[in-house]
Amino acid sequence: MSKRNSQAAKTAARERLRAERERQAKRAKIKRQVIVACSVVGVLAIAGGVGYLVVQANKPGYWEAAKDDKLVKPAHTTGENGTTVVIGKDTAKKTLVMYEDPRCPVCAQFEQTVGSTVKKDLDAGKFKIQYVGATFLDGNLTGEGSKNALSALGAALNVSPEAFLEYKAAMYSAKWHPEETNDKFKSDDYLIEIANTVGALKNNKQFQDAVKNGTYDKWALDMSATFDKSGVSGTPTLMMDGKKLTGSDGKNAPMTVPEYTKALDAALKA
Repeated sequence: MSKRNSQAAKTAARERLRAERERQAKRAKIKRQVIVACSVVGVLAIAGGVGYLVVQANKPGYWEAAKDDKLVKPAHTTGENGTTVVIGKDTAKKTLVMYEDPRCPVCAQFEQTVGSTVKKDLDAGKFKIQYVGATFLDGNLTGEGSKNALSALGAALNVSPEAFLEYKAAMYSAKWHPEETNDKFKSDDYLIEIANTVGALKNNKQFQDAVKNGTYDKWALDMSATFDKSGVSGTPTLMMDGKKLTGSDGKNAPMTVPEYTKALDAALKA
């Protein structure tokens, strides 16, 4: 079974999961081979060997297999499969829907430039935030960092909405966010290193175990599927009342504080 990432060191729990899947695959393989051996010989046996090689070559990797894992929903989620993540004051009448991919460099630029203003407006009760996580860059660039980071965000959300927001901001910070072609978020150790800059997550064993054990991997895949069904084609995308908040180009998310403030004020008045 393909490993989730290229690190030599993975947690015992994750390795036991993979080892068990490998043992199951080997038992199934042996059973098939015994049936073939008892029924045919010679050429057919050779054909069976070739068939086995084809099966092995097409065996699903870790994340493909994770689709069949038991779903564990983080705390502070609602909706089908726990993929509705809404944060903010109950008194806020409007909801700002934010679509982001952890590996997205433009999302990082947005968070570094506008993120603190968004958080200030959230705290002021101007709106709630609904977060929708995407992982399409893993497919476009190859890798698994978006999925792995989204799973870690689920672990942070399980601690608290505040921890989730602080951790997301840290991920996108200039210090920690890698180039999009560098699949650095595939490393559990790196994600935990980032988390140790967040008060509620620092040396938090429950959080760390969830990251290492892939507790929210299935949830991350379901969240990603929610993005895929949304019709949104890129990140970051901001929407309110079904309409995009855009910058001066009228197409993309506002990337400066003045552009964001102008777009938000118009959306709040609509």
